[in-house]
Amino acid sequence: MIATPAINRPMTSHEWAMLLALSALWGGSFFFTDVALRALPPFTLVLLRVAGAALILNATIPLLGLRLPTDARSWIAFFGMGLLNNAVPFCLIVWGQTHIVSGLAAILNATTPLWTVIVTHFFTAEEKMTGNRLAGVVIGLIGVTIMIGPNVFDGLGATILAQLAVLGAAISYAFAALFGRRFRRMGVAPMVTATGQVTASTLMVLPVALLVDHPWTLAMPGLSVWAAVLGIAALSTALAYVLYFRILATAGTTNLMLVTFLIPFSAILLGALVLAEQLDTKQFIGMMLIGMALAAIDGRLMKRFKLRFA
Repeated sequence: MIATPAINRPMTSHEWAMLLALSALWGGSFFFTDVALRALPPFTLVLLRVAGAALILNATIPLLGLRLPTDARSWIAFFGMGLLNNAVPFCLIVWGQTHIVSGLAAILNATTPLWTVIVTHFFTAEEKMTGNRLAGVVIGLIGVTIMIGPNVFDGLGATILAQLAVLGAAISYAFAALFGRRFRRMGVAPMVTATGQVTASTLMVLPVALLVDHPWTLAMPGLSVWAAVLGIAALSTALAYVLYFRILATAGTTNLMLVTFLIPFSAILLGALVLAEQLDTKQFIGMMLIGMALAAIDGRLMKRFKLRFA
């Protein structure tokens, strides 16, 4: 069985290094997506992302002495996890990035912990919403509203729909975190879970890409696009999941959740340096409010403040 990680303890310097690396890898996914979307339609890009990661991870797990299970129960779980954690959010984010810049997409994705608090409150018995968490959700939702702006109440144009799509991806990630708990109870190793879910995701996304995008009719992409596809598959998906499950196994879910707020900085930095993207002041204000929300949800900063001035 998989050992239960320590929850709500300070992370070691090694775990912080892995967390920062993971934020860079996932932040890079928004940059890679922007580059690849110049030549590839959304569903084809998602297919290449999950299929590439599936090939890498399926080749890796035998080297670690692991193998995918063959029972129906495990594969039903893999397909459920693949749907919630890969297929649905990847498609929503990639489509959203056809209308909004990568930095904004990353900021909206940073609301994942807020939705996780709401989902776990209603669907679990042990993680009910505390006062700190409620304050965090309210502050975070205000931040999201500020980022989108008053146009959220106007007609649903393409930009608003794109932002809502990325928010929908964040909600899907929240349900995936809840769904993914079953793998620990089932005794499935984290690397096997990662491999199974991207394999199942590939099988789900394949017919969609073929039916919608007709990829065989596309012109051959250039070298920069293929480099971006390799980056998003090998770095932002396969390697990122290795780090993700390693942090989860040692530092716990609460510590791992902090990575979602770090991701926008990587995405914004790459977008500004390489793609010359710019964000509005309201989006930085919204990101600051999301940071305050995460601090309230995490609770440890509040405890330290109380102890210091008690």
